[in-house]
Amino acid sequence: MSIITLTTDFGTKDHFVGAIKGTIYGELPDARIVDISHLISPFNITETAYILKNAYKSFPDGSIHIIGVDSELNLENKHIALKLDNHYFICPDNGIISLLASEIKPEKIVEINIHDRVETSFPVLDVFVKVACHIARGGTLEIIGRVIPEFKQIVELQPSISPDNTTISGNIIYVDNYGNSISNISKKLFQEIGKGRDFEVLANRYSFKKIYSKYSDIVDFSLPKDQRQKDGSRMAIFNSANYLEIAMYRSNSNTVGSASSLLGLNYRDVLIVKFI
Repeated sequence: MSIITLTTDFGTKDHFVGAIKGTIYGELPDARIVDISHLISPFNITETAYILKNAYKSFPDGSIHIIGVDSELNLENKHIALKLDNHYFICPDNGIISLLASEIKPEKIVEINIHDRVETSFPVLDVFVKVACHIARGGTLEIIGRVIPEFKQIVELQPSISPDNTTISGNIIYVDNYGNSISNISKKLFQEIGKGRDFEVLANRYSFKKIYSKYSDIVDFSLPKDQRQKDGSRMAIFNSANYLEIAMYRSNSNTVGSASSLLGLNYRDVLIVKFI
């Protein structure tokens, strides 16, 4: 039995997540359900894509991923199911796949067409679950939808490169649980454009001329503990997902503060890399 994951902006206070799981178990009593996150910022598809892109690869091939963010069906927001990187995704066609599949082309995409057989005001529960259970039983995508050649593209939050390859302009796309501000500038893009040149990272009025590989690299462990005083120090780092991140060492919004709270780096804010 395939694993079915859930990624939504439903939170955990209301009944929605429990109802979805109950419906899956009603159809597939032996189902294996994994919560990736239900604390996505409401309707934030960029944040959804970042979290899911860095989570789904840890699951085995054949896993099925239900995405319940901005999922209401309308003329401009169809529902799709697709196979990508040997995984299945069921989601609204709101541009999230263009962010998730920026480097890998889907093997097959269908526009879900079972809505006329399902009366619903809660499509994640009534439609997405049926599609997921169908796939989990070994069903094909063509049974629940018509094959389409492409999905909606979103380009507004993609890094841009200056014509002379001296500047990468990106945006903060996610603020994590520690208040670290994560950009859409990947390590791969940084290295391809930078080609080993010196650089300066500009975030608001702050400048960084070094990018660390791990958080504790900022600490000089040769010094006695009482002389290090690194908690709360601002830093640039390529995080575990290999994206450029502005962070505070051992950040805590309640004590030393965070990149988001102290440096004012929040969703959509600009981050620039200048190569010298």
